[in-house]
Amino acid sequence: MRTLFLHRSWRDRFASNGRLRLRTFAERSVEHLKHWAFVYVAIAAIALWFHAHYGFGLNASPSLPHRLYLIHKGEMPSRGDFVAFRWAGGGPYPAGVTFIKVLAGMPGDEVTRDAQGFHLNGIPVGVPKPVSLRGQPLEPGPTGRIPEGRYYVQAGHPDSLDSRYQLTGWIHASQIIGRADALF
Repeated sequence: MRTLFLHRSWRDRFASNGRLRLRTFAERSVEHLKHWAFVYVAIAAIALWFHAHYGFGLNASPSLPHRLYLIHKGEMPSRGDFVAFRWAGGGPYPAGVTFIKVLAGMPGDEVTRDAQGFHLNGIPVGVPKPVSLRGQPLEPGPTGRIPEGRYYVQAGHPDSLDSRYQLTGWIHASQIIGRADALF
């Protein structure tokens, strides 16, 4: 009797010369790999390509409205975009931790500080706090014209550790991983 299915029947798969023959694990594995090898290689190639061009960033603090970000590695953000950068070290975080902030100031912009807080090209961008949430003293960040290769980063939250503080300061272009897009 003919079947309409293209796969072998259960009996054909396991029977040999009228006797029940169970295939070994190695035989089943080789057959599986022959059938699915292309799919596995394609998945591995896509994963390697994705890892080379993209990454994920997690914002664990309430400094930004979103928690998970897709990082476009090597893509320089524009003013107002989210930027992913490596923490230089110091304070409560080890060097190399990924931070995500808003790129607010570009080279050539003027940063000033007065009694009302920090201003970027005359526009208020934040008020520095004297101490952190953990009670550690915070030194105000740099003022003046942002030099070439440096950027002012911020987040709208009053407790954000951003360029208002010396710990972060103006981030260097070498610290930037890339532009980040909020996922959720």
